[in-house]
Amino acid sequence: MLQVAMVEAQGVNLWEVVLHSGMVAKVVLLVLGVFSVVSWVVIFQKAALLTRSRGVTERFRQVFRRASDWRELKAASADYAASPLLGLFTAGYSEVTYQLRPVQTGTRAQIKSMEAVERCLQRASVVEMGRLESYLGILATIAAVSPFIGLFGTVWGIIDAFRGIGATGNASLATVAPGISEALVATAIGLVAAIPALMAYNFFQGQLKVWQTELDDFALEFISLSERNFT
Repeated sequence: MLQVAMVEAQGVNLWEVVLHSGMVAKVVLLVLGVFSVVSWVVIFQKAALLTRSRGVTERFRQVFRRASDWRELKAASADYAASPLLGLFTAGYSEVTYQLRPVQTGTRAQIKSMEAVERCLQRASVVEMGRLESYLGILATIAAVSPFIGLFGTVWGIIDAFRGIGATGNASLATVAPGISEALVATAIGLVAAIPALMAYNFFQGQLKVWQTELDDFALEFISLSERNFT
C-alpha cells in the first residue's frame, strides 16, 4: 500500500524504496554502498599522499641540489620520508658509498661501476612507483564491477516485478512501478559507485606518469653528479 501511495503521489522516496525492496536488492545495494565508501576512502588517502609527497619532494630536490656533502643530507633523510626521491637517493648513496671504500690504503676512492649504481636506482624507482600505485587496483576494480552489480540488481528487480504481475494478474502502472523503481535504484547506485572511482583512477594514473618522469630525471641527475664528483 505504501508503494502504491508513493506512485500515486507522483514522487519517489529513495529511502523508502530501499527499505521496501527485496532481500537480493538490499544485498546488492549494501555491496554497492560499501564499494562507494571504500572508493572514497582510497581517493582521499591517495590524494593526501600525493599532495604531501609533492611538497616534500620540492623541498628535498632543492636541498639535494644545494648539498655539498651527501652525508649531511643522508643524516637528515627522516625529514623527507614522504618523498619518493628519497628512496632513490638512499639506494644510490648506499651503492656509491660502498664502491668508494678504498681497496688499498692510499688509493684514491672512486666509483668502480656506474652500471651498478644505475641498476640500484632502477630497482629503487620500481619500489617507489609500487608504493605510489598502491590501492589503485581497488579503484579500478570498483569502477569495473559496480555497474555490473547494479545491472544484476536491476534485472532481479524487473524479474520480481513480472512475478508480481503474474501473481496479481494486474499490469497497471501502480502494480509495476514499485518493482521497476527498485530495479532502477540499483543501476543508479552502481553508477554512483563506479563513476567517481573511474575518474579518480584515471586522474591518479596521469599523476603517476608525472612521478615516473620525475624519478627518471632524478636518477639521471644523481648519476651525473656521481660521475662528476667520484670518477
